[in-house]
Amino acid sequence: MWKRICETLTYNMKTLTSTFNTKHNTAPFSQIKLDDYKPAFIESIAQAKAEIDAIISNAEAPTFENTIVALDFSGEKLDRLSSIFFNLNSAETCDEMQKIAQEVSPLLTEFSNDIALNEDLFKRVKTVYDQKDTLTLTTEQATLLNNKFKGFSRNGALLNDEDKLKLREIDTELAKLKLTYGENVLAETNNYQLHITNETHLKGLPDGAKEMAHSLAKSKNLEGWVFTLDFPSYLPFVTYVENRELRKEMAIAAGKKSFQNNEFDNQENVKRIVELRHKRANLLGYKSHSDFVLEERMAQNPEKVLSFLNDLLEKAKPAAQKEFAQLTAFAKELDGIEQLEKWDGAYYSEKLKQKLFNLDDELLKPYFKLENVLNGAFKVAEKLYGIRFKEVFDIDKYHQDVQTFEVLDENDNLVAILYADFFPRKGKRNGAWMTSYKPQYIKNGINERPHVSIVCNFTPPTETKPSLLTFNEVTTLFHEFGHALHGMLANTTYPSLSGTSVYWDFVELPSQIMENWCYEPEALALFAKHYETGEIIPQHYVEKIKESASFLEGMATLRQLSFGILDMAYHAKSQTITDVKAFEKQAMEIASLFPDVAENCMSTSFSHIFQGGYSSGYYSYKWAEVLDADAFAYFQEKGIFNKEVATKFKDNVLSKGGTELPMELYKKFRGQEPKVEALLKRAGLI
Repeated sequence: MWKRICETLTYNMKTLTSTFNTKHNTAPFSQIKLDDYKPAFIESIAQAKAEIDAIISNAEAPTFENTIVALDFSGEKLDRLSSIFFNLNSAETCDEMQKIAQEVSPLLTEFSNDIALNEDLFKRVKTVYDQKDTLTLTTEQATLLNNKFKGFSRNGALLNDEDKLKLREIDTELAKLKLTYGENVLAETNNYQLHITNETHLKGLPDGAKEMAHSLAKSKNLEGWVFTLDFPSYLPFVTYVENRELRKEMAIAAGKKSFQNNEFDNQENVKRIVELRHKRANLLGYKSHSDFVLEERMAQNPEKVLSFLNDLLEKAKPAAQKEFAQLTAFAKELDGIEQLEKWDGAYYSEKLKQKLFNLDDELLKPYFKLENVLNGAFKVAEKLYGIRFKEVFDIDKYHQDVQTFEVLDENDNLVAILYADFFPRKGKRNGAWMTSYKPQYIKNGINERPHVSIVCNFTPPTETKPSLLTFNEVTTLFHEFGHALHGMLANTTYPSLSGTSVYWDFVELPSQIMENWCYEPEALALFAKHYETGEIIPQHYVEKIKESASFLEGMATLRQLSFGILDMAYHAKSQTITDVKAFEKQAMEIASLFPDVAENCMSTSFSHIFQGGYSSGYYSYKWAEVLDADAFAYFQEKGIFNKEVATKFKDNVLSKGGTELPMELYKKFRGQEPKVEALLKRAGLI
C-alpha cells in the first residue's frame, strides 16, 4: 500500500549519501526515512569539505583542471541530496520536514560561506584567473573560470576578517528568514476554507468546480461544499460565483495571507529580509541589493530595469485605463456596480469576454483533458526537437499522483527522466514550477543525463469527469514544460553551467516561447480533442482563442509591471521600512487601477521575491516576453514547426545553458538582438 513520504519508515541513511542503485540512478523516494536526512546532510557536508581540502592541499601548481573543474564537481552528493530534500519540501512537505529544513539550512549556509570565504581556495582560483589570457580555453571553460572567480569576489572573498564574520551572520539569518516566510504562507493557505451549505450561494459556478468542492467537503466529513485558497478552487470561485459578498470574502482571504498579526504574520520577516539584503550588498561594495543582483543579469543595473518597466508602463497604461473604463461601464450596465473592486475583476472580465467573443473556459475545458494536453506538449517537442516521451512505471516516485517518463532521442538514447506532478494537496505549495533532481554534465567521458520535474496545481479529476483544464492552465503546462525542455536538452560539460543555470532574465525565454504554440491551429489540432467525442476543437473556437489572446492585455501588463515595480522599490536602494502595507501601497500606486483593500497586503505572501530567487528579478517575466515574442516571430516567419529554426533554437539556447552570455546565444539563434515591437504588436498595444 502506498505511503506518503512523511509517513515512510524504511531506509538506510548510507544510501542517501551513496550513488543510488536504481534505474537511471533515479532518487529512491519511497524508501526515504525523514530521520535520515539530517545525518545524511552532516555526512555529505563533511565529504564535500574533504573534497575542497583536497583541492587546497594539492601540491601541484593551480591549473584549470585541478582547481576550477575540481571545484565545480565538488560536493556532487551534497547537491543531489539538497535537490531531493528541498524539492520535496516544496512539493510534498510536512511539519517534520519543515523542522529539518530549519535545522539543515544554517549548516548549508555555513558550508557555502566556508567555501566562499576560504582564502587558500580563493588564492588558487585567483592564480588560474590571473593566467586566463595565456590559457587556451573554450568559451564554456572561459565562462566557468570567470564564474568561479566572481563567485568568490561577489561573496566576500575580498573582505577583511571582521566583515567576513558579518557576512556569515547575515547569510545564516537570511536563509532561516526565507524558509520561515514560505512556511507561513503555506500555513495561511492551508488554514483557510470557505464552507457553504446553501447551494443558491453558488449560482454561476460551473458544475466541475462545484463537484470538486463537494468532493473536498466529503473528504473532510462535511455537508455541502468547501473552497480553499488553492488556485483550482479559488480561481473558479472568484471568476464565476454571482454572490458578490462571497467573492469579496474569498478575495480578501487570499490577499491577507500572512498579514493578520498572528503567528504566521510575515511583516517583520519582510522588513528584516529587505534590511539584511541591503546590508549584505553594502558590505560587498554595492549601492543596493539590486545593484548586486543585476550585475549578473542581461539588464546589468537597476537604472536599466526601471527604464524598461517605466517604458512599458507608459505604453500599457493608456490601454489599461481604457480597458478598465470599459469593464466598469459593463459592470454598471449589467449589475449597477458603481465602483469595480478587486473581487470583481475576474468575474466581470469573464462576463465581458463571453459577451465579446462568445467564449468561456467552460466551453473550452472539454477539449483540454489533462492527459491530452500533456501529450500535446510532448508531440510539439517531438516535431520540433526529435525527442519522444515514454511513460514508465518502474521508476520510484514521491507521491502516487506523480507520473514518470523516459525521454528518448531519435536513436532511442536516453535524453532525460521527467517527473510530472499536477494536482494540489496539503503538502504542496501553490503555483507551478520546474525543478531538477539531477543536472546534466559530462564526467569521465559519460554524458550524465538530467532528471527534471514539473509541478503544478491543476484542477483534479472528479467522480464523474477527468481533469479538464482551463485555457490558462493549458498555457501554464506548456510554460513549465518549456522550462523542462531547457533542463532536459542540456548538453554542457560542467554542472554549474547546465540547463536552466543561466542569467535570471534569460531563464523565462524557453518557458514563455512554448506558450505560443497553444494559440496555433496546427498545434491545437494535435491535442485539443473533446474528452468524450474525440472531436478536434472547432476552428471558430481556435479563432476566438486567438482573437481573445490580447483581451484586457493592457490591464494584465499593468498588473505584472506593478509586481516588478514593487520588487525594485524594495531592493533598488538601501532604506528602513517601518510599515510594509504603506510602503507597498505607495510603490504600486502608479500602476494601480482598483481601489486599495485595507485588509490586504501582497508583500507578505509575495514568495517569488521573498522566498524564491526573483528578488530584483520579477521584471524578467516581461523582459523574457520581449525575447519570446521576437523569437516566435521567427518561427511564424519560417513555419511554427520549421526544423531549421527549431534546431537553431535547440543548439543555441536550449542545449547551451549558461556557457555564454545570453545575448550572444540569442543572436546566434536569431541573427539579431530582440525588438520590443514584437511584444507590443502581439499584446495589441501598437
